[in-house]
Amino acid sequence: MKKKLLSILFFLLLSLTVVSQAITVRIISTNDMHAALDKFPQFAAIVDSIRAIDPTVLVFSAGDNRTGSPFNDRYAPVSYPMIQLMNLVGFDASAIGNHEYDSRLDGLAKMTALSNFDYLAANIDCPDDLGINVLPYKVFDVKGVKIGVLGITQVGSLGIPDTHPDNVKGLKFKSPQEVIPQYKWLCDECDVNILLTHIGYEEDVKLASQFPYYDVILGGHTHTQLEGGEIHNGVLITQNGYQLPRVTLTTLEIEDEKVVSKKAENIVVPTFGHRSDAADALLKHFQNSPEMLRVVGRALTPFTSYDALGCMMCDAWASELDCDIAIENYGGVRYDYFPAGDIKVEDILNLDPFMNTAVVMTLTGKELSDMLIACFKADRNRFPITSGCTAVVTYTNSSKQEIKKLELYGDNGKKLDMKKRYKVMANNYVASIADSPRQDQGVRSSITTSDIIINHLEKVKAIDYQGRRSFTEKW
Repeated sequence: MKKKLLSILFFLLLSLTVVSQAITVRIISTNDMHAALDKFPQFAAIVDSIRAIDPTVLVFSAGDNRTGSPFNDRYAPVSYPMIQLMNLVGFDASAIGNHEYDSRLDGLAKMTALSNFDYLAANIDCPDDLGINVLPYKVFDVKGVKIGVLGITQVGSLGIPDTHPDNVKGLKFKSPQEVIPQYKWLCDECDVNILLTHIGYEEDVKLASQFPYYDVILGGHTHTQLEGGEIHNGVLITQNGYQLPRVTLTTLEIEDEKVVSKKAENIVVPTFGHRSDAADALLKHFQNSPEMLRVVGRALTPFTSYDALGCMMCDAWASELDCDIAIENYGGVRYDYFPAGDIKVEDILNLDPFMNTAVVMTLTGKELSDMLIACFKADRNRFPITSGCTAVVTYTNSSKQEIKKLELYGDNGKKLDMKKRYKVMANNYVASIADSPRQDQGVRSSITTSDIIINHLEKVKAIDYQGRRSFTEKW
């Protein structure tokens, strides 16, 4: 990897020495960093290396900068470590990802106030009195080239980003397709036109088809690792995976106020051979927390799937809250592997980082079934994980877009009684997105679901979830 970057830097230097009418613009882009604080020393060194060759390089994030490290997400003010590291690197702008809303609007306002870069989102209607510093677009002048960057934030099936509805109260959202045409004038005025989006790879491909007058889409949200970039309908699309596995270096050549060449290449972050001393010092400062390193339990065997970790979470909730059944949306389990050995506070907070709280309700078997199906639909067609019952899910076909039949069984192997009432726990996010008819909307606790897991592990000490799964799928 070191040889590859040296090769990239060599060609950058060579291009600066060649006499040409073309003007070269370079962009480093990231997405879905999710508070990967530990990778910033290498990431900062990559940016420094390229900036030493071309000081005009722009640095953009396509959103979801936060939520993924307890050192960041439980810091006061929230996300301060990540923002300070991004300030150190020298970001020029960021899209607003759905996880930027996780600390609600007051937290988002603090984040934007602390950032030395702009947040861009043209499809947010944000009242001025909320104090959230967000712009629809920004124009950069690089070597006399006007570069227009339009930001787009994600909007889900419920008409809001994929976050708890309480997190975005006071904001209104529009679809990208409704908003982007309103800024055609900006494209007419700029030499280079970029969409900085947090809507997902497939949606970016649709935008390329609908709006071919954009030169580049720097995307995020689906953690899609592209090999450099892809050209769709003449538009270059880039995106990387989760928590800074790579960054993208995009190189544009401009002649006569038009982009005549564009390419994108990846630089692997974790194995980069140099580290930034300044980022290392800042990282050490933020990670100096004995509480996060406190051991709360032990895994006797490795966890090797989202399912097994989700079952552990649900078991902890059901046990501690004395419930018959506990539910977690599949997307709420944030990693799929954990080795045998000590489990620390930071491990649980990385697994369940959203600061959700428990909601306990009494549901009939039919209401429970309806809630599970509603959660499946709201969580991008991923069936939820449970404790206290298992499910056999039959889909209409192998694409798993629609549930044809759902059978629920108790731990005793018998089918759940659709008329019987059960004490059911879900976190407040699941209770909100699972829009199904139920008489009891539940009582919300003040303790976070991650703290419930920590309390449970401190009691049971050792756990083994090898091979555990709460549902089977058919079609």
